[in-house]
Amino acid sequence: MERTPSRIEKAPDTTVEAAPQVQDALPLPDHLAEAEHAGPSRKSILREYAEAIIVAMLLAFAIRVFMVQAFKIPSGSMIPTLLIGDHILVSKLSYGLQWPADCTLRMTFPPVTCYTSRTLASFGQPERGDVIVFRYPEDEDKDFIKRIVGLPGDQIEIRNKAVLVNGVPLDDRAYTQRIDPGVIDGVINPRDNFGPVTVPENAYFVMGDNRDQSLDSRFWGFVRTEKIKGKAFRIYWSWSGQGDWKQWVRWDRFGLAIR
Repeated sequence: MERTPSRIEKAPDTTVEAAPQVQDALPLPDHLAEAEHAGPSRKSILREYAEAIIVAMLLAFAIRVFMVQAFKIPSGSMIPTLLIGDHILVSKLSYGLQWPADCTLRMTFPPVTCYTSRTLASFGQPERGDVIVFRYPEDEDKDFIKRIVGLPGDQIEIRNKAVLVNGVPLDDRAYTQRIDPGVIDGVINPRDNFGPVTVPENAYFVMGDNRDQSLDSRFWGFVRTEKIKGKAFRIYWSWSGQGDWKQWVRWDRFGLAIR
């Protein structure tokens, strides 16, 4: 959402030889005197604008990389917590100060894409129930958002849609939905019957709140710690794009905390 500033070209410097001094030289007419001073003044103004734009771009880039990044929700895997068209803010400082690693250069903006993060200073660890954004393990050019269900060392099992953590049913009724009453055999599909599996060290088991319509750890495995980009904490804009145009904006979702 950052914009590349317009290119500003400077006029080439012009060098002239100094004329010999004439003791009784006539003063320049007013309009020529003004023209003589217009060049340097205009050049300094353009330079100030260019410097301001560059500083603003660097500041925005630093905020995006180290502090907060905005995302748009394109799918319904997190319904009812997040709806299609919600625009959210993700804190990159929730778990520590991250330094981007495994980066590549691309002809895009920002021009650098990084696939892992190294924690320089830890502020805490991800907790069960956190809604996180991470690099999708099967295509790390994509970002996914899910909720943490299993922590390192936890045993995760799903029996007929019920999630068990270390053998104890997880009470997830406050933030999940299950819209398909049917139950699928685990031999056919892991959606409703899965595991048990043990979450490895430095990894997390994540699931979408829309349990019957979510592509998550049941299908592609765990999320490594270094692949987590941050914790989602607030909805700043929501746009449905459906029905009457006056109802496109979901005003009641502005500023909602993500829990």
